[in-house]
Amino acid sequence: MSSVAGGSVAKEAYLVRQSYWFIAGIGLALLTQFIHYRDWARLGFILHLLVILLLVLVLFYGTGGPGTSVQRWLKIGPFFIQPSEFSKFTLVLAVSHYFREDNRFLQQGWIWMAWPTLLMLIPVVLIIRQPDLGTALLLIVIFAPIVFMMGIRFRTILSVTGLILVSLPLVWIYLLKPYQQERILTFLNPDRDPLGTGYHVIQSKIAVGSGEFWGKGYGNGTQGQLNFLPADHTDFIFSVFSEEWGFMGSMTVLILFLVLTLWAIGGLYKSKNRVSMIQTVGVVAIMTSHVLINIGMTLGLMPVVGVPLPFFSYGGSSMISMMFGIGLLLNIRMRRFEAG
Repeated sequence: MSSVAGGSVAKEAYLVRQSYWFIAGIGLALLTQFIHYRDWARLGFILHLLVILLLVLVLFYGTGGPGTSVQRWLKIGPFFIQPSEFSKFTLVLAVSHYFREDNRFLQQGWIWMAWPTLLMLIPVVLIIRQPDLGTALLLIVIFAPIVFMMGIRFRTILSVTGLILVSLPLVWIYLLKPYQQERILTFLNPDRDPLGTGYHVIQSKIAVGSGEFWGKGYGNGTQGQLNFLPADHTDFIFSVFSEEWGFMGSMTVLILFLVLTLWAIGGLYKSKNRVSMIQTVGVVAIMTSHVLINIGMTLGLMPVVGVPLPFFSYGGSSMISMMFGIGLLLNIRMRRFEAG
């Protein structure tokens, strides 16, 4: 009984701290409006270099964040900062400024891709070294639609896809750590190790399924409240929500994310320049990839890679960076009637 009470107190502390981060995020989203999105693009390269420097510092002075021993955070006073969360947005800003000219591809050919690819690969390598394969792959996922929008040929896409498929055995042998290989094998068959690597996914699916249509009600879920489900305030918070609010609550959350995505994409039709288009596509790619991967992970449809659910999962760096993304979208919307 005491352990349950202790867990309840800890979760209330998480809620209080996350409320502070949410308020700070709203303030940042409002402050973002005072700088034109074109100026944010101009600052993108400097901000991206700063984040890369922080990622280097993580390798030497990094620490585990609250509740984990994985070396992905920098501790500054009482605060834990996860630079990899910010790298997604600084990459979008830097790339949006680089691709601002419509005729760059015609003038420079494929050399045009060298610099933005380097801006993407450097943080990818540093983040893999932490190790955080999920966030590293997210940078590639975010970069891909931006490059596609710039006019990459379908033949090139097929060639790159072929190279990726051919290199998968080498990635498996030389790049993936044993625990990452185990996660992928568990994804293919969670029952191979139900008390080990498969435990998270099995408990998550039990939580989602037990919520049924209407859910068990707030605070009445068993998997989350009785601590059967690990990381119930971060990676698997959607499982706890589904158990307590059921299918209807889960669908409401998905519909809200869909509305946010459609609202952001709607701004593309009124964009008069490439900077706003790339920033919009980048922010939408960040948010939708997080939602799809996190929820897919909780349902056993994707490997467990530690990707937070935007605005839901506990974490100051995730909340602040996502609110910056919202602020950037509002910035673009506010100036959509300006001349291109």
